[in-house]
Amino acid sequence: MSAAPRERLTAGGVVGRLLGNTTSAIAVVLLIICVVLTLLSDRFLTPQNIYAILAQSAVVGVAAVGGTFVIITGGIDLSVGAAIGLAGMIGALVIQAGYGAEVGIIVMLAVGMLVGVVNGLSVSMLRLAPFIVTLATMGMAQGLTLESSTGKSVYDLPHAITFFGGDRIFGGLPVSVIVTVIIFIIGQFLLTGTSFGKSVFAVGGNREAARLAGIDVNRVLLIVYLLAGLCAGIAAILTVGRIGAATPTSGAGVELRVIAAIVIGGTSLFGGKGSLWGTLVGVLLIGVINNGLTLLNVDPFLVQFMQSALIFAAVLFDAVNTRRLARNRMRRT
Repeated sequence: MSAAPRERLTAGGVVGRLLGNTTSAIAVVLLIICVVLTLLSDRFLTPQNIYAILAQSAVVGVAAVGGTFVIITGGIDLSVGAAIGLAGMIGALVIQAGYGAEVGIIVMLAVGMLVGVVNGLSVSMLRLAPFIVTLATMGMAQGLTLESSTGKSVYDLPHAITFFGGDRIFGGLPVSVIVTVIIFIIGQFLLTGTSFGKSVFAVGGNREAARLAGIDVNRVLLIVYLLAGLCAGIAAILTVGRIGAATPTSGAGVELRVIAAIVIGGTSLFGGKGSLWGTLVGVLLIGVINNGLTLLNVDPFLVQFMQSALIFAAVLFDAVNTRRLARNRMRRT
């Protein structure tokens, strides 16, 4: 019996496979942008600038880990930036009051988790829409930040805080990058190596089917928003440590970059699909673009436009690719 003929690998087939894997496609885009920026600026491909990109991407990277879990379940978290600002400010005020850096760090984590618990309980138990809930908690967190700080920044924080966000080790590698890598590794293990991770995908794919299969949907939703809050607390430590102060506007706009990185990395806003590897590539892509625009002296007001355009392009790509794969499945059947 003769063997089945091997499929010929054509240029079209290579492109088709590439488009079928969002992470690979975005990685190629990232590589192309890096090459272009290297040609346009002799400062781009230097160790100092590479470290700067990684350090600037750390806060978004950590927050995006928790956000990926949320979006895979079909939810959204608009409050992450405000949670970072509130956690950083309350923790800094605790330190300023003389309770020490260790207590301040614990408070930052606790405040971030508290925001996550409020979001999680509202979505899971009260059955409220994630968009509305997190929009409301974003406003509440911003208001509490301004009220607690009276609109003023908190300076002169101890080295135990600035170490995580501002120090460098191993010849210049930012400590914040090491923290980000650790968080990504832990998140990847939870998402792909545990039954909880499978439940996250199941809830995002079909919530009712997951419930009928015996999955405690409310518990899964509560945990993913709690994880997002915990990541926001860690991101607050990095933010305060990087600038050496807690400001009332810390974390402002981070939610846009977090959502952009997650969606660009291939995680579907409709839930049930996504990966942390894709999120990591999305974080790096946004970091490289922001850095490149700065090096090329592009108007900084265009950065937000670029981020929003990337979200639009990523959502469009996901919708077109999903329809294409659905048509292919129908043709096979």
